[in-house]
Amino acid sequence: MAVHIRLTRKGRKKNPFYRIVVADSHAPRDGKFLDVIGTYDPMQEPAAIKVDDEKLNDWMGKGAQPSVTVKSLLKKHAEATTEAA
Repeated sequence: MAVHIRLTRKGRKKNPFYRIVVADSHAPRDGKFLDVIGTYDPMQEPAAIKVDDEKLNDWMGKGAQPSVTVKSLLKKHAEATTEAA
């Protein structure tokens, strides 16, 4: 089973909110997932990215591959946390 870290859309029309989830690569975008590891809210200024680093590292250690979008969000999250520290 190939496992990916990707976004699933929540929220209402023209007001998106995303969860960062770990899901089987064959599952639909808003379908069944294995674990929720964070959230992404693009409607806030600046966009809010929250990630449970412990869960992220656990799943990456097990071989989960992030999507292109999630990879860029994780990079922004890492930059924001290093600036805050």
